[in-house]
Formats: sequence, structure tokens, C-alpha cells
Amino acid sequence: MEHLGDITEMHGGSTRPAHIITFGSPCQDMSTIGQREGLGGKESGLFYQAIRIIDEMRLATNGEFPVWAVWKNVMGAFSSGKRMDFKRVLEAFTKSAVPMPRSARWAYAGMVRERLLDIAWRLIDARYWGVPQRRRRIFLVADFAAERSSRILFKPRGMLQTAESCQKMWHYSAKGSGIPISEAGRELPTIRPFSQRSMRSAAKSGNTKKFTRCFGLSTDPFPTLLASGGGNYFSIWQGDNYEGGFIRNLTPTECERLFGLPDGWTEYGANGEEISHNARYKALGNAIVLPCAEYVLSGIKEVSTNA
Repeated sequence: MEHLGDITEMHGGSTRPAHIITFGSPCQDMSTIGQREGLGGKESGLFYQAIRIIDEMRLATNGEFPVWAVWKNVMGAFSSGKRMDFKRVLEAFTKSAVPMPRSARWAYAGMVRERLLDIAWRLIDARYWGVPQRRRRIFLVADFAAERSSRILFKPRGMLQTAESCQKMWHYSAKGSGIPISEAGRELPTIRPFSQRSMRSAAKSGNTKKFTRCFGLSTDPFPTLLASGGGNYFSIWQGDNYEGGFIRNLTPTECERLFGLPDGWTEYGANGEEISHNARYKALGNAIVLPCAEYVLSGIKEVSTNA
């Protein structure tokens, strides 16, 4: 991997040409839990830096590179900026006006074509890609060479084989507790962002229905993990009732499995140094769900190979 430094100081014309440029552009200004400043915000405005680099590279290579661009962001990009931000995203790619839908709301899947540029987007929920987490993200694929983006995002294809630990969904108990969690292959513990006091209160109340729905075993997937949460935020109740259970935090390994990552993926840094748990939680909150990325990129490989 070659690190190119500050994106604002890069020039696409002097960067080695690439077949695929992928970027997420920071989501803080588009997220429904953020300040909602949209593409005009300090963080999410970096989207335009990536578009600039793509344009510079295509100009320097007579339109040969990149062949593909993949943009990924939070679901809030559909609604931020009074629903105008996603329109700006499409127009930044196409360099032409894109009308708003008649409903004034963006569909969770759609297409736009402008001369040789073909764009498709789709809202992908990670829980349908083999991980027990509800994490909805927009994936947009731009094809600069042909009309193939829909074949990538809308064509059903078999799931890629995930790591053995993810298939079996083994769960470790909290460090030192010695108590194993129920097999998640059948039922998954639910996470809710409540305080430990409210968790104890609901468990102790004896309201079995409420307790099961909020803190006991449930078939619902985990809600989205947040980058700002930290270890104390992701607490779960382990046990079937108040007397026989206790509150604990998710381990970094469990969080890695929620993203389809191998065990220990965030344990060490680039120089072999051990990473703190708080840093691992933050990194995982910002992570991309691996099977979703594999679905998109394997689709690009498939249509490129068969072209």
C-alpha cells in the first residue's frame, strides 16, 4: 500500500493512474446523529476533493482512468441538506443537472446515465450480508467506460465465504467471567444504548416481555455500532433474568465479528504495537462491513472479466 498523504494536496494528474477509486468522504455532517451540515460541512465537504482527483486523473489519461469510482456513505446522505445533498453528489459525478424525484425523496436504489457515465446506487443493510448488525449504507458505483453499474449493484450473486469464526458466530465471555454466551447462530443478544441503571431497572422489574425485547435474547440484529460510542456505550445484558444475569461490554473481538472481520484484525498497529480497546472500538465504529464491500468489488471484477 502506498500512502499518498493529505488528500487536499494530491493532484490526480500526477498520481499513478488507478482502475478503481473508492472513497467514503467523512459522514459526520450527513449522519442523522451529527450536526447535519451536509456537503457544505468541514468533514463531508472532502467529497469534492475526491471528485477533483477523479477529474484530474481522467483529464491526464484522456478519459482512460479511473474506469470505476465507488462512493459509500451513511443513509442520512439521502436527506441531509433538505434532500439536496444527494442531488449534488450525482451532479458532481455527471457534471450536469439531475432532477429531483417527483416524490422529493430519493429512492433506496436508482440509476442515472449521462453520455458515457453510468451510475447506480443502492442502500445495503449489512444484516442481509451475513453479519448480525443492522448497518445501512449507500453504495454508489460510477462506470466511466460502459453501462455496467446496474449489473454490479442489482444482480443477485452468491455470498462470498466468510471466515470460519464468523460462520459459527462463536462468542467469548467477558474477560474473567468464565460464563459463555448462548450460541448466536440461533439467537442473538440484543444491544440497546441505554444506561446500566436503566438496564438493571428493567431487568429487576420482572416485566418479562419488556426485558426480553430490550435486554434478553432476541432474533433482532445488533443496531449500528457508532464510532463515538466507546466500550461503555455497547453494553449488553447477559442472562435470562435479573438474578442470573449481569451487564457487560462487547469485547473488541465481538465487534470485529459484527463487521465480518477476522478475529484480532484491530489488535495491532502498523508497527506491531498493541492498540488500546478504546481506539479499537472507535476504529470499528468507523469501519465498513467487509461482506458488503466484497459484494460490490466482486461485482466489478465479474463484469470487468466478462467484458
